[in-house]
Amino acid sequence: MHNVKRHKQTSEALAEKRQREKSKIDEFLALTDDVLSRKKKQDWSNDAFELTQHLLQINPEFYTVWNYRRNILLNGIFPQSTPEQINNLLSNELSMTTTALKANPKVYWIWNHRRWCLENVPDGPERNEVPSMEWRQANWDKELFVAERMLDADARNFHAWNYRRYVLANMPTRRPETSELAYTSRKIGANFSNFSAWHQRSKTLVGLWESGQLDPIQSRDDEFEFVSNALYTDPEDQSAWIYHRWLIGSGENKAQLEREIQLIFELLQEQPDSKWCMESLVHYKRLLLQNHAQDSQTLKQECGELLSRLADLDPVRYFRYQDLKRDLDQ
Repeated sequence: MHNVKRHKQTSEALAEKRQREKSKIDEFLALTDDVLSRKKKQDWSNDAFELTQHLLQINPEFYTVWNYRRNILLNGIFPQSTPEQINNLLSNELSMTTTALKANPKVYWIWNHRRWCLENVPDGPERNEVPSMEWRQANWDKELFVAERMLDADARNFHAWNYRRYVLANMPTRRPETSELAYTSRKIGANFSNFSAWHQRSKTLVGLWESGQLDPIQSRDDEFEFVSNALYTDPEDQSAWIYHRWLIGSGENKAQLEREIQLIFELLQEQPDSKWCMESLVHYKRLLLQNHAQDSQTLKQECGELLSRLADLDPVRYFRYQDLKRDLDQ
């Protein structure tokens, strides 16, 4: 840390530190050899199960050991357990991995193990000789809560966003898809730079459009108004601009395209050095040229002028802008 005086360690202290580190390494290697040896012998015992937990607490990215742990459950522990005991075991697995995620929120294998646990939860105790689904529903509801808490801790954690989509798609009792729009609105409102939330919103809208729950024309216009607030608040943040391009799509709607070009032009008047304003204007004017006004010399000239300004403003991408200018003449 800055402004903190460092004290030179004595040779004895350094030697002790190295010895402690060596002891930890030796312990880890011995534990690894023991677990992998048991795996090779197909040891499905409780002792082996406990050893895998100890090893995964040290190294949660050891995917071979996660696989071995699941095999122990499937081949050694589940066959000797009642459905209620299996539910309790899997609940314990979920609790164990929740603790692991707090320290390692972006380790794929922890998220994968949680998926496996959820998919193997028994339906639940029977009610009038019919499975009640109580255990499954309780675990899936809790899992959505865990995903939300992880996103509260790090709103851009794409692992948590992917996992949230998985949970929403597989819950025994599905939540209304419209509720996810409200959730993404809150996340975006808290931070316009949250690209993962914008992406989640696009996925949700596609599902609502395809299922007929939202009118694509009216809701798209509502989305343009929603994203324009982000563009005007922080015109240099790329997340909202990327979402805006997704809404425009291939530019087949001429009136919509011209309307958004005018709005961005007005924003550029307020922010004359905004790279994203200029890049978006070039992109949308080129869509106009491709789809609606192939021979417009005015549009070509406007694009050329914007590209020249971009080349001056952003010299790192000078040759990209020159290539785009050449494309205008072809």
